[in-house]
Amino acid sequence: MQPLYCNSPKALIFDFDGTIADTMPLHYRAWQVLARHHGFAFTEEQLYALGGVPSRDILRQINREQGLNLDPLQVAREKEEAYLALIREVRPIPEVMAVIRRSHGLLPMAVASGGTRRVIHRVLSHLQLQDYFQVVVTSEDVVAQKPAPDIFLEAARRLGFAPSQCLAYEDTDIGLAAIRAAGMAWVDVRDLRGDAVPAAARSRG
Repeated sequence: MQPLYCNSPKALIFDFDGTIADTMPLHYRAWQVLARHHGFAFTEEQLYALGGVPSRDILRQINREQGLNLDPLQVAREKEEAYLALIREVRPIPEVMAVIRRSHGLLPMAVASGGTRRVIHRVLSHLQLQDYFQVVVTSEDVVAQKPAPDIFLEAARRLGFAPSQCLAYEDTDIGLAAIRAAGMAWVDVRDLRGDAVPAAARSRG
């Protein structure tokens, strides 16, 4: 499906991991630490397919599919710590940063992430981006997660604009489905990045 662009958006909403910050390879490394420790399988392809899904929900799916009885909340916290240990390696995604810098001071902007508030704010601070976003919505702020539209709708509500007035940026099929369900225009970050995106992600573009 072709991207739906908004000619004159009143506000911009960005996914975080894989959209603003090039974190997906680091998340994969953290998942591999947990997979070895707890004895489950989790591939890079699965990571990209589930981009935007909270870790606790991914772990519930792993339990169902692999017949395990992991504590989703506890193991999700372990995964969070393993990822935070790598935070110094996080870099911004240049193509999206160009949009953010160009729009700063002209359009209100929000983050709508399946991550946790603690982690998102830590990475925003690391990248020195705290002042760019008026609103940060995380998985802890909504009940229904991507591909449900709730997180994008909540971001629009907090910004004070109708969904039809917002342009949202995402890098996964699940996230794009959430944006479309919210009735927003969208940009697929994989198209902006081109060959810079791993093949595992591009195969679902």
